[in-house]
Amino acid sequence: METPGGTVSAAVREHLRQLCLRDFPCGTGSWNKSRFLPRTWRTWRELIPRDEEAVSPGEETVEALLGLVRSPHSPWALLEGSSAEDRFLRELAIQNPLMLKDTFFYSYFRSLRVVDKQVSLVDKDLLKFLNLEELVLSANQIQEIEAVNLPPTLKVLELYGNEIRSMECLCAAPPPRLQHLGLGHNKLLGPLESLYVTSNHWPNLVSLDLSFNDLTDLQGMMASLGTLCRLRLLVLQGNPLALLPYYRGFTIDSLSQLCVLDDITVSPSEKHQFRGLGRSGDLLARQAQLVVTIGNVKGVQDTSVLDPEPGPQGPFITYSYYVTYDFVEEEEGEESEYGGVLAEIVMPSPSAEQLSEDIPEDVPEEVFEEHEDSAESGLSAQSEEREDSLVSGGSAPLPGVADSAEELAKLRPRRDPRLCPSPGTVLFSTVRKPWTDVIPCSYEMQHTLKDLVPLKAFLLAGTTVTIVEEKILSWPAVLPPVDVPLPAKKGKGEKDKKGKKEKDKKGKDGKDMAGKREKEVAKEQKGSKKKELPKELRQDPPILRVLGSGLVVLEPLLAGEPLVSEVCNFGVIRTLETDRLTSLRDSKNKNKRAKKEKTKPAAAVYDGDYQPQPLTVEVQIQLNQCRTAEEALREFAL
Repeated sequence: METPGGTVSAAVREHLRQLCLRDFPCGTGSWNKSRFLPRTWRTWRELIPRDEEAVSPGEETVEALLGLVRSPHSPWALLEGSSAEDRFLRELAIQNPLMLKDTFFYSYFRSLRVVDKQVSLVDKDLLKFLNLEELVLSANQIQEIEAVNLPPTLKVLELYGNEIRSMECLCAAPPPRLQHLGLGHNKLLGPLESLYVTSNHWPNLVSLDLSFNDLTDLQGMMASLGTLCRLRLLVLQGNPLALLPYYRGFTIDSLSQLCVLDDITVSPSEKHQFRGLGRSGDLLARQAQLVVTIGNVKGVQDTSVLDPEPGPQGPFITYSYYVTYDFVEEEEGEESEYGGVLAEIVMPSPSAEQLSEDIPEDVPEEVFEEHEDSAESGLSAQSEEREDSLVSGGSAPLPGVADSAEELAKLRPRRDPRLCPSPGTVLFSTVRKPWTDVIPCSYEMQHTLKDLVPLKAFLLAGTTVTIVEEKILSWPAVLPPVDVPLPAKKGKGEKDKKGKKEKDKKGKDGKDMAGKREKEVAKEQKGSKKKELPKELRQDPPILRVLGSGLVVLEPLLAGEPLVSEVCNFGVIRTLETDRLTSLRDSKNKNKRAKKEKTKPAAAVYDGDYQPQPLTVEVQIQLNQCRTAEEALREFAL
């Protein structure tokens, strides 16, 4: 049994049934039967003198019935989005319902639109539509078409959003008069597809839309399309081949008769700029180039003001911030001339020398002394948030001095899934930077890719941009015991060499040297931490916390846009308390460096309405495109 909607003809019959052409107020019935009685001599004589006012009370006038289908407030009104043909058929079913027979439908329809009706088969009953010129079968489930079932009168055939994998099925017996073929958003793949777009199959084709497929052979496609003498409009955007830097110029120069490419008119200046490029296809590298730029990060909360001052036993805490994004993995052996950094999420902590440079020489103790109460309130208010954030990469509460590194390691959070690249991609990151109110990433990375099909899939999915806080705890290493030489032993050694007289002299000197050495060792043990930090620190693995993460949509690059520029806004994460403490600390540090300068009290900065800055990062991704034939040959010649 035929499944409704499985074939085109079944979908058309179902659509006509839903129009209710034989039910009230259409068709014939008690509401208009006197107008359609058999034409006998008696009924004819009875109908002659009758007018609209003489109809029986159970019937309706033609105007009243038409008003029921035309009024948008009527329960018999057409659904929103109905076509002009649907309205015509409804009104015809009121004015002359006897015309609505199968022969009328097959000869009347010149256009059929069967959209999103679960159609999977174009059946031979479609040949009954003798005058059909336009057939739209978009958003269905068609994988193959038997071209012999297509009416030879077709001029427009649209098959957008189906599952067609090859045009070969259409070329068995294509409609000879076809002028427009739309196969966008299908699954056309492979270099052989260029064999099916020649004048042997489509001699009258004027417009061709193959957008958003997986076509990759630009040179082969242009060689075949060049045989279509009447082709004036071409759409290839959304295919991997359209990501090549010289795509537009190569296409324009290869198809001199083309008027519109990807919905953009081909100008005479473009034809002049790319003149001669079409003959150099074999000399051009088949690769795409994209440049990722990451600018300033704003709105980051200075978490260090909430940490207690480190004691002699540590821990010494440093913070750094960076931005990650995922991108398609490049070919092996490719090296970029830009400053990109491949991210390693659990990477070795910075060297001890870098750590000593990050730790301030003297911690402003007055900040915590003067605002001890406010700091404690801030810590207590955020304690619950920190415990909840451990699952997503938050920092663990600081342990006591007596806690060991093993205890701290148990408190490290699990890796946040947002810091892991999706399958088929690699995670890249900017250089780690210390906290400032505006963190300049100054990152630029060029990605060169030869495999264009995965690149298209990646652009459709977009890239995830993440701002990460890295927290590192460092501890003083235990100093090895110092062996102090005994004066007696040293004196005995000198006795064997130089005699008793020299022994007394050396023994006395040995005592002096031993005392001096003991003083130096004691002094070193009591020395400042500034001298010990660079060489005598051990570090725990970094603790990562995701401050903000979001998706950057890259599909406009497939649709012809050369640049995607976005300021990713992750909302407000700063608080009044932390901003106040940060301002107080910075103010005191500034006063220590320049005592003569009079600065405004930091507390006054936050008087009145407090409006914290949201967490944002500037991201740009540009698809390289050549503007002239000379540029294409210079940059992409093999």
